[in-house]
Amino acid sequence: MADVAITKNVGAPNPAANPRFEDGRAGVADLLGFRRTRFGDGKATVELDSGPKHYNPMGTVHGGIFCDIADAAMGMAFASTLEPDQSFTTLELKINFLRPAWNAHLVAEGRVVQRGKTVGLVECEVVDDKGRLMARASSTCLVLSGKMAEGR
Repeated sequence: MADVAITKNVGAPNPAANPRFEDGRAGVADLLGFRRTRFGDGKATVELDSGPKHYNPMGTVHGGIFCDIADAAMGMAFASTLEPDQSFTTLELKINFLRPAWNAHLVAEGRVVQRGKTVGLVECEVVDDKGRLMARASSTCLVLSGKMAEGR
């Protein structure tokens, strides 16, 4: 995977220090065929080449696919702000579907808008290969520490 160099942001831990996120691998990424192309400093990018296997019965990319790539980009963006002994969970996810997609190169760019001690707000825009906004999502994340982070 082609990752950008990871550098520290003011107040943001170095994501390379958290081994869970070093290789960018996740079972859902293999299942759906998306890949991480950027990770660090409260930002992450996920890309997917959509096609018939991603279609709903109406013949367009299923809304759940948009949710998956947006959730992955937002989750990785938020994960890049975690300390090595922390994890997180998503409390809420909202998405607006703005236009349909068929065979398209979709890019989901997630960014942390606000990172507090325990709660964070993350946003994501999904664009196609023509730069058109396809979907916009937001997520609220809860930082888990200590026993709450074990096994996650």
